[in-house]
Amino acid sequence: MVLDLVVTDTGDGFAGEIPSVHGCETWAHEEEETISNAIELLRFYLSLSEDVEIKVDKARKSKNKTVYKLVFDKPR
Repeated sequence: MVLDLVVTDTGDGFAGEIPSVHGCETWAHEEEETISNAIELLRFYLSLSEDVEIKVDKARKSKNKTVYKLVFDKPR
């Protein structure tokens, strides 16, 4: 499964959102913390265990937004 994580530099921190998972949004002062928080929320929303490896690949960057691809195998 591949999902987008959109991280926006808000000037005073970073907002993260996984658009295809309703309500999966986070904010932190550091970009890495925002990514980590978003992955934690994704695990919660999709009931993924810690055993499921989620790879984070940087896809593209614009002025204040960076899109990451979250790649993982969803258990059946």
